[in-house]
Amino acid sequence: MPLRVLILGANGFIGSSLTRAILDRKDWEVYGMDVGSHKLEDSLGDPRFRFVEGDITINREWIEYHVKKCDVVIPLVAIANPIQYVKDPLRVFELDFEANLDVVRKCAKYKKRIIFPSTSEVYGMSPDGKLDESTSPLVYGPIERQRWIYACSKQLLDRVIYAYGVRDGVDYTLFRPFNWIGPKLDDVMEPKEGSSRLFTQFISNVIFGKPLQLVDGGRQTRSFTFIDDGVDALLRIIENRDGAASRRIFNLGNPRNEVSVRELAKLIIAAFRDFPEYADRAAKARIVEVPSAKYFGKYYQDIQKRVPSIAAARKQLGWTPKVDLQRAIRLTLDYHLAHKHYRLE
Repeated sequence: MPLRVLILGANGFIGSSLTRAILDRKDWEVYGMDVGSHKLEDSLGDPRFRFVEGDITINREWIEYHVKKCDVVIPLVAIANPIQYVKDPLRVFELDFEANLDVVRKCAKYKKRIIFPSTSEVYGMSPDGKLDESTSPLVYGPIERQRWIYACSKQLLDRVIYAYGVRDGVDYTLFRPFNWIGPKLDDVMEPKEGSSRLFTQFISNVIFGKPLQLVDGGRQTRSFTFIDDGVDALLRIIENRDGAASRRIFNLGNPRNEVSVRELAKLIIAAFRDFPEYADRAAKARIVEVPSAKYFGKYYQDIQKRVPSIAAARKQLGWTPKVDLQRAIRLTLDYHLAHKHYRLE
């Protein structure tokens, strides 16, 4: 009997890409829920994909029935945009922690395997040059820095799931994405500043002729990881050959793609020059510096360096990320500029 996979948040960046990959490459059945379906247009007609529009905070009976029915549960519903951590921290906590805790408890009740999206943010301001799942400390700022409520919510769920594994034998995998990027991450055709995450915000800024704003000078570094590499790892985790992923935590990132935010801005502008329709926009693109207190507000605090150790994923999953940053940028632009739903003025 084919594996049955329940994906909550199936219409999100990771959920939509993972759903498509399963349908293309495996014989598994996918059950999905989300509040919308616009990123799932290429999957909705597939007979192995059963989707319902719904909200995990409301449709709890549907979720319980499908947790019971499925073999693997992947709850991907979360607010994952730093500007929201600062502006609406209680909503972040209510969705990212409380709503997901209810799903985790159902998985424990029915002894179902759970694959939970932790985050690279759990490491906070850890001083380690390479962040390790087992040894790196998780370091956060003071309570008034509300930005850390997302990382705290994710970390506490990591600890709850781990504890269910110890006490009740629940089978789980925690995965920590390091700045996954690619098509469908955010709506790059939304011109509003702060509506997207860093990568897609810069793309949107070039398209709409707005300056690319470097928070505190853009010296911070991140390790950007293309979505196809991330999904490849998730397929290996779901398959769980010989239990290789059971009760483990994996960093999923590309340490070779570590660049500063300033360098990322320059790479994105350069990539636009390869598209004749946008060459003029790229030539006029400006990079400006802005204090974090002005861009995010006084409750923000940043991490200067974020590079994963991926030794565990290499060893247990046989996984290595393959897509370099310039190709990841190019593939993302190829997608979005071919699917644009706006008119250049």
